[in-house]
Amino acid sequence: MKERKLTLKNVIQAMSLVAGDCCIISIVSVLALLIRFDLEYHSIPVYYLKEMYEYLPLHILCSICIFYLCRMYNSLWKYAGIGEFAHIIIGCFLTTGVQWIVMWNAKGRMPISFHLTSFMLLCGLLSIERFTHRIVNEMKARYITLPNEGSDSRVMIVGAGDAGRAILSEMIASQYLQGKVVCFIDDDRQKIGKSLNGIPIVGNRDAIVEEAKEFDIDEIIVAIPSISAKERSAILRICQETNCHVRILPGIYQLINGEVSISKLRQVEVEDLLGRDQIKVDLDSIMGYVSGKRVMVTGGGGSIGSELCRQIASKNPEMLIIVDIYENNAYEIQQELLYHYPDLQLVVLIASVRNTNRMNEIFEAYHPQIVYHAAAHKHVPLMETSPNEAIKNNVFGTFKTAKAAGEHGAEKFVMISTDKAVNPTNIMGASKRICEMIIQTFNKDYKTEFVAVRFGNVLGSNGSVIPLFKKQIQHGGPVTVTHPDIIRYFMTISEAVSLVLQAGAYSKGGEIFVLDMGEPVKIYDLAKNLIRLSGYTPNVDMKITFTGLRPGEKLYEELLMDEEGLKKTKNDLIYIGKPIDVDEEMFLQQLQELYEAAVDETKNIRQMVQNIVPTYVRKEEIQD
Repeated sequence: MKERKLTLKNVIQAMSLVAGDCCIISIVSVLALLIRFDLEYHSIPVYYLKEMYEYLPLHILCSICIFYLCRMYNSLWKYAGIGEFAHIIIGCFLTTGVQWIVMWNAKGRMPISFHLTSFMLLCGLLSIERFTHRIVNEMKARYITLPNEGSDSRVMIVGAGDAGRAILSEMIASQYLQGKVVCFIDDDRQKIGKSLNGIPIVGNRDAIVEEAKEFDIDEIIVAIPSISAKERSAILRICQETNCHVRILPGIYQLINGEVSISKLRQVEVEDLLGRDQIKVDLDSIMGYVSGKRVMVTGGGGSIGSELCRQIASKNPEMLIIVDIYENNAYEIQQELLYHYPDLQLVVLIASVRNTNRMNEIFEAYHPQIVYHAAAHKHVPLMETSPNEAIKNNVFGTFKTAKAAGEHGAEKFVMISTDKAVNPTNIMGASKRICEMIIQTFNKDYKTEFVAVRFGNVLGSNGSVIPLFKKQIQHGGPVTVTHPDIIRYFMTISEAVSLVLQAGAYSKGGEIFVLDMGEPVKIYDLAKNLIRLSGYTPNVDMKITFTGLRPGEKLYEELLMDEEGLKKTKNDLIYIGKPIDVDEEMFLQQLQELYEAAVDETKNIRQMVQNIVPTYVRKEEIQD
């Protein structure tokens, strides 16, 4: 029913335009002759009037047809711009040309000035007719205060360029947007003090806080899609000091594609405040090694594992094998992939990487050629209270899965590691360091290319700090931070997965790939930013409390051990750590003893781990 009403309204509007155009064409025909003869109707030769009136019905009919072909009846004239004006010019030119040709052939020659004047008058009057609606709307929005406008938000746009102008135009033209642009901010000194479409450009970014108070701003829109991540982060931090609602236009590609609009604005996310550009990986150029291969992902239902599965599924593997111990996670990613990739040969298996026989059975049955090992326990405090479980799952889950991959001839084995493996102060990080040592040892013993990928905290992953902060904010606080000075490296899930996939392309065996993650972020600052993004003022509306470092937690993380060194790859943001020499015979003996101790639930597991990983410093040693 709604569609019928909308269609009927459009038809009525089009017919109104047609009727108006008929009147204008008639008026222009008479007026052009009047102007030619000094506005004295009785001075016009009778044969000119006769020819004009005889041709007028045909002229009107031809003109309406030409106008229709020039799309002058299906444009949204309340948003009219240069494109619509061009249609008017072309339509008037064509209809004047047809008029001249027909009259010439009919030997009813009119003065040349008549046709030129007709063209100019027609362009002018048709433009006025069509642009009046937009002009009235803009004047009403800018100068007339309606009774219901008391609740409208007052908007500041940061960026007085093409994107800012496009956002302004759409906000003025739309009758549904409750907001009024009152000022612009721009860092270009030549623009400051001038105006854009009547709206003043009042200062640069340093003036945002002051001008927000001066103009009583409710909402700030950042419309600089070409700005770098670092600059965007700096501007957003200033905007957050105003306690205004902040929205952002995401990327420059929308300017290029002409997609700048209110619908493209989005809420500011914590990722915008990290202060570095998103890691860009051309997956199409590096994912050829996945196409047509049998690929297995352990922990495929987790945050990283599921994103790996999505990316791999899009690259036409022969088969995708998902292994996970948690059936709910496995079921969710299975249903998602079956929906998006109905032709994908997908195998979803519930299995533990700690089960030797089960791993061997899977490799025997499906012969995966590429293995991404994402299954692991990763929660630092939980692993501190259950250290034997960290060893069983992380160390020996990796050992058994990697061994099965090597023995069954897999081509590549990529293990997910962590920055906590560098100079670890907790059992989780130490267990991951042992996993890296296993990978580098097995790389010498099998034809399989074994590599590890090391990165920091993943924003939005299960159990990460951002979801925790969001839940605490939803519950009214307080937001808990362990220490005011604690810092971490962060990356998005897509960045983490891109690195893992690229490691598979670059690997030659034995490498530890490390991402240059830029500057680390203070968790306290992250908490404050998230509180502001949620519409609260830190420590005023939403309290932040410090709970103290948790067991095994340190103030900062490192990405690379000093003795490893660095080597660049084709991607300037990805490095390779030089392998550390390991006494293989002694290492395997230590692993056997560690396995037996973990199974026997020994209380001395940390000391045994330290014997394997000398850089592991236990909490009690730090306190001493």
